[in-house]
Amino acid sequence: MKALAPEELLGPLNDIEMKYAPKTLYVEGDISLLKKSPRIAVIGTRHPSELGKKRTAKLTKALVQNSCIIISGLAEGVDTIAHLTAIESGGRTIAVLGTPLDRFFPAKNKMLQHTIMEKHLAVSQFPSNYPIQPKNFPMRNRIMALIADASVIIEASDKSGTLSQGWETLRLGRALYIMKSVCEDNSLNWPRKMIDYGAIPLFDTESLIYDLPLVRDDVTLNVAI
Repeated sequence: MKALAPEELLGPLNDIEMKYAPKTLYVEGDISLLKKSPRIAVIGTRHPSELGKKRTAKLTKALVQNSCIIISGLAEGVDTIAHLTAIESGGRTIAVLGTPLDRFFPAKNKMLQHTIMEKHLAVSQFPSNYPIQPKNFPMRNRIMALIADASVIIEASDKSGTLSQGWETLRLGRALYIMKSVCEDNSLNWPRKMIDYGAIPLFDTESLIYDLPLVRDDVTLNVAI
């Protein structure tokens, strides 16, 4: 495990990024992943619908095929599916933890966390022995928004903790995408609010890929999601 300043991992930060960035990030694994782009956070509820699970896997596979690095928070549900799909598809993934690197939450993801620390990258702002508490996870989401070039919300309720990352993404001026099916769900209030602040409804992977920094000329996918 290494303890480094965010600037050492990410390069120079602007005033908005510096305002809320922690002084230290703890990392385990391949830190070169933080120098490569595009880095896309795939995030959402811990209890996705069956369609949400399929859309998470489909989007993640398409992003991996276009050389994107997948970021998520190692929580149950969407996060776990995104990490596993990235690994199984031969891609690279970064887990941003709401716990110290030597703690495992949820416990069922212990082996997945070990795999990510050994072959990919795990990041935390919490030192060893720091207690696991609810406030850690919005703080974790802020770090995910900071290190991602863009974030995609797959599914989330009006009370989901995922929304904190959505707002952080917009505050930082990063691209935030919301799955089309969520935008069209009239039972939810948050998608319309975020769209008013610049979030983008996501209909297919090609529109996302072409919007990303360092886009390549070999994009061929146009996968409806």
